[in-house]
Amino acid sequence: MPGKSLTYRDAGVDIDAGSELVERIRPLVKKTMRREVLSGLGGFGGLFALSSDQYDEPVLVSGTDGVGTKLKLAQRLGRHDTIGIDLVAMCANDVLVQGAEPLFFLDYFACGRLDVDAATAVIAGIATGCQQAGAALIGGETAEMPDMYAEGEYDLAGFCVGVVERKALIDGRTIAAGDRIIGLASSGPHSNGYSLIRKVLEIAENPNIDGASAEQLLMAPTRIYVKAVQRLITAVSIKGIAHITGGGITDNVPRILPDGLSAEIDINSWQPGPVFDWLAVTGRIVPEEMRRTFNCGVGMIVVVGEHDVDTTIATLQTAGETAWRLGRVVAGDGEVIYR
Repeated sequence: MPGKSLTYRDAGVDIDAGSELVERIRPLVKKTMRREVLSGLGGFGGLFALSSDQYDEPVLVSGTDGVGTKLKLAQRLGRHDTIGIDLVAMCANDVLVQGAEPLFFLDYFACGRLDVDAATAVIAGIATGCQQAGAALIGGETAEMPDMYAEGEYDLAGFCVGVVERKALIDGRTIAAGDRIIGLASSGPHSNGYSLIRKVLEIAENPNIDGASAEQLLMAPTRIYVKAVQRLITAVSIKGIAHITGGGITDNVPRILPDGLSAEIDINSWQPGPVFDWLAVTGRIVPEEMRRTFNCGVGMIVVVGEHDVDTTIATLQTAGETAWRLGRVVAGDGEVIYR
């Protein structure tokens, strides 16, 4: 049957655009390299040589995550430059909880039509996040899939691998009643609760917080705690770490508590901040719902013995974090008790 010879471009996939993206991101990826990386962009798999003389019993720790519907807000605002930092943070902070050093990161970028400028901005953010976490960006996948995503939409997933000595694993098993819970400040909602946040934005009569755009403030990237906590690991004996993500303090802290223990949190020990105050008031969200949906200003917690509290706070502050006494571990049934 005579007619035009079809091409992949006719079907909505632009191979040349994909090639252009690879060339644009090549210098960005190069900035994240570590000496253990054996491969560059373009291979079928990323190669990373774990030094055999550096560890006695190395344990690899892996994590994968996305950034949820914060992507919807980023795409609506045309803010593609920081969402990649969020992606790295959600994975690297999870790996860190076990005491692991993030080694390398891979990303998955899927879209209906590849916008090279937007994709480059996203991956530039990923590279920035990898630099903050000390992880090499050793590979990824860009998938252009017509009809799967609406015009201007894309999705992200990330994958991180870290390493820790078996004897240095942080798993919460030594946590005991009387231990202290230290909070590390978040930079905002991070990458959780954005389905509710977008509902609040829909009903907001005044979408401003202290004179600034609420939407722009809500795009603040997730804080990456890797380097600060790694410094802390060398200073004190950390008994447990919890990354405060979806479920907030209420659901995440119990994940690291041994049987028979609960966490008592002093609600007067910190101020969540204007973003969370605005969400609560504008959305008429009750405190219990706020605490189970958002981090409420606490992005990560560490559990240490009482004798290590002062050193812990001083070390974290020296590393650039805001840290404070958040609460303590008590006998109980594995719940979080707010006082």
